[in-house]
Order: sequence, then structure tokens, then C-alpha cells
Amino acid sequence: MYDINKVREDFPILSREVYGKPLVYLDNAATTQKPLCVLDAMRDEYLNVNANVHRGVHYLSQQATDLHEAAREKVREFINAKKIEEIVFTRGTTEAINLVASSFCESQMQPGDEVLVTEMEHHSNIVSWQLQAQKSGIVVKHIPITDDGQLCMDQLETLITEKTKIVSVAHVSNVLGTVNLVEEIIKIAHAHGIPVLIDGAQSAPHFKVDVQAMDCDFFAFSGHKIYGPTGIGVLYGKEEWLEKLPPYQGGGEMIDKVTWEKTTFERLPFKFEAGTPDFVATHGLAKAIDYIESLGFDAIQQHEQELTRYCMEQLMTIPKLTVYGLQFTDEYSATDVINCKPSTVNCKPKRDAVVSFNVGSIHHLDMGTLLDRLGIAVRTGHHCAQPLMNRLGISGTVRASFALYNTKEEIDILVAGIRRVAQMF
Repeated sequence: MYDINKVREDFPILSREVYGKPLVYLDNAATTQKPLCVLDAMRDEYLNVNANVHRGVHYLSQQATDLHEAAREKVREFINAKKIEEIVFTRGTTEAINLVASSFCESQMQPGDEVLVTEMEHHSNIVSWQLQAQKSGIVVKHIPITDDGQLCMDQLETLITEKTKIVSVAHVSNVLGTVNLVEEIIKIAHAHGIPVLIDGAQSAPHFKVDVQAMDCDFFAFSGHKIYGPTGIGVLYGKEEWLEKLPPYQGGGEMIDKVTWEKTTFERLPFKFEAGTPDFVATHGLAKAIDYIESLGFDAIQQHEQELTRYCMEQLMTIPKLTVYGLQFTDEYSATDVINCKPSTVNCKPKRDAVVSFNVGSIHHLDMGTLLDRLGIAVRTGHHCAQPLMNRLGISGTVRASFALYNTKEEIDILVAGIRRVAQMF
């Protein structure tokens, strides 16, 4: 394990006060704080290496290009992609999913064809497909969930039809923390010749991802959720699929040759990277990955799992408090060994570092607002997952989500804050 106090020194914002109270930041599923090494690297590049990439013969441009492409290689290693051509930089998970939805529907789907998502998806993995449904007449179907927040895996086979052209699922629910059995989903889909897109926004920050071992066809994640800058994300796609799909946007960088009669496109991955990329943010993303790897995913996962278990144990001592999703018992905290090959597949827990709850009839917004006055930052609302809220029969929840720098002492402050608020109602 790493020294948590030393780690917290790398994140100066954690030492500030809010309303005269020490900040307790528990909104990490929305965005994580940034270590000094990331901020320093980006500042240094703006001060000393600020030039557009891929387009200049001068020294600064070549230096910036080298940093940008080194970041692409860092990402490739981070998720164990086979080739650097399979790493496409986007603005985030949302744009990555929209890219696949748009390009895949345009080239691979006909009216009446189906995309299969899940009942626990973030809106970005619902609305992007619904927009395509409005344009081209495709059909969006979903895998339902059980009362404790797991996918009804027994219904997956029956939901797949000859019309199903792609499956697009969250690796980890941003509300329930459920770690879905994506390896099993991929195996079933591939048996029917169907590609799979994995939304990794909530998995990439918490445990090691191996896209080759997983065998997904697409994988998306965001920089700002893994201690990197905002406005940068990644789409991994198997080379054969990226070659098949048309460009998502047009403009500079992504072209090979333009005439009035015809345009040809650049090789991968540049075919999907129109315009000037956020080359400073890619450098920041690479530094964030370096930081995570310096601590070690095993240590990070162990720390966050301990926090999650401790939080749920303490919350369950509060009268009338309901935690949504899997309960953190020994059964569920054990690593999931389905399809795991120790040499190739990183086994994962069934519940990740997110706890969503409500207390009696107290509105989640009231709870979050009053906790904020105590310096405690949590998220309230539907968390961009309204279909899931409808399934649970609620309008929203309070969500506490953990990161590598959070502590049990912060959870104690959260629990004491919830008790204090509950006494007011």
C-alpha cells in the first residue's frame, strides 16, 4: 500500500476549506482531482513547447508532436491495445461513444437493425444511439437489471436477434457501482458475430483494463476521471473495425488529399481526429497514467475496495438509509473469476468505488445541499441515468464515490454529516 498522507500532498485542493470546513471530496465518479505532476507538465508545455502538432517542420512543432504521440503510446500500453493505430483521441467518453454510434450506424446498419444496451447505462450510451434511431430508423433495446443491480444475463441470449448489429454496455455503473460481466457479454455477442463497445469511464480509473484479454471491439474512457485534464478522452477500436468505419468529422488533420471532386482520408488513427487535437491535454493524460502506475493498480484497487466496504458498513448503521445495488458482503467482495485466466485477465470485484443512497423521505437534493455546508462534496440527482432511476422507482440518489486519495476519516465525516442532516428532518 502507498502512503495516503503523502499521496494527498500531491493534490493541493484537498487541503482547502469549504464554508469554513475541511473539504471532503467524494464526487470522483464525476471528475477526479489532478496531481501536481499533471498540472506542472501541462504548464511546462504551454510555456516551452506550445506549437501545433503534425504540421510544422520547426523544432517546437516536432517536439510537441513527439510528446503527443508518446502520449498515444502510453495509452496503448495502459489498456494493452495491440497497435498504436487503434488509439483515437477524443474529447471524452461521450464523444467516443457518439463517434462509434454515428460511424457504425452510417456504414453498418439499416432501418430496423438493433443496438443492445443495458438498463443501467449513462445517458451518453443511450441518447447517442437514440439520435441515430431518429435519423436512420435503428432500434434501441436494453438488457434489464435485477433488484440488486445486476444485469439479467439470462436474458442476453433471448434479446439478441438477427437484427442485432452491436452491443454497447457500461463496464461499471456510475450509479450502482456494479462491475458488469463484460467478458461474458463479449463472448456471447461474438458467438453471434456481433461487435461490442464498452463504456469504460468508470472502470479505467479503478482497475487494470486489458482490451486484448477482454476482446472488446471498442473501449472508451475519459482523461478527467483518471486524474488527467478535462477535454481529452480515448476511443480504442480494433484495427479492422476502425478501417471499416467512415470518419466522424471532416477538416484538417484527418485528410490525405482533397480535390473538388474527391477527398481521401489519412491512415489510422488520424482518420478520426479532425482539427487540432488538445495536444497539451494528451501530455497531461500521459502524466496522469504515469502517476497511477507509480502507485500500482493493485494498491489502488485494494484501497478503494476497503473504503467502499467501510462506507457501506457505516451507512447501514443509519436508520432509514437505503443503499442501492449490490450489498458489500463477503460473497460480493470476492474477485470475479468467471473466464479469468490469471496470466491474461485481471479479475475484478463485483462492486466498485461508488455508493448511492437515500435516507427516508429526505430529498436527495436537500441532503446534498446540507452536506455541502459541512464541506462534504457528493453528487445528487439522477446521475445522467434516468431510465435506471425509473427502474429503481426513485427520482434520484445521493452518491459518494471514492478515489485513490480518499480516507476512512473522510467517510466518518460523511456518516456524521448524514446523521446530523437526518436529525433536522
